[in-house]
Amino acid sequence: MLEVFDMTDLGIMSYFLGMEVIQFDHGIFISQYAFALKNLDKFCMSKCKSVSTPMAQGEKLTSIRSQERVDEKEFRSLVSCLLYLKATRPDLMHAVSLLSRFKHCCDISHFKAAKRVLRYIKGTLKLGVMFKKENELKLVGYSDSDWAGSADDMKSTSSYFFTLGSGVFCWSSKKQQTVAQSTAEAE
Repeated sequence: MLEVFDMTDLGIMSYFLGMEVIQFDHGIFISQYAFALKNLDKFCMSKCKSVSTPMAQGEKLTSIRSQERVDEKEFRSLVSCLLYLKATRPDLMHAVSLLSRFKHCCDISHFKAAKRVLRYIKGTLKLGVMFKKENELKLVGYSDSDWAGSADDMKSTSSYFFTLGSGVFCWSSKKQQTVAQSTAEAE
């Protein structure tokens, strides 16, 4: 490539678009440790207590404003940072996907839920995606959905992720377009 393009070889990649890349003999680890720390500072959560899950069990968020409003610009900024952070954190996918639905109609309950995700990140700063060298590449997929998880329109949320060898390479969590009449139909 050096013969065709005018470029400089900077050696082994260690940082790219806010992602730390650590290369070992047995694989590659990608994380966003510095970006996560920066966001904890930005939203005054660097000294918060950590929690073990990104969302409280059974928590239902709704667009019907029943509580005081918050600064939508700050909420959008927080959710945008979380959206970028999930590039190396599949464990955040569901919570961040859910929060992003309320960027236009947020209240204090949405902001508290977003802050809980930050508290979870505080306790899991060193997580990322590890791609190990494997002798056998086996494709494995997982999927799940809730039934009528959205309190606003009773639509379900579907999620999936796929691994090839040791690392997760594809994941998604989004609201279904139609209302499911049963758990079987939601799945």
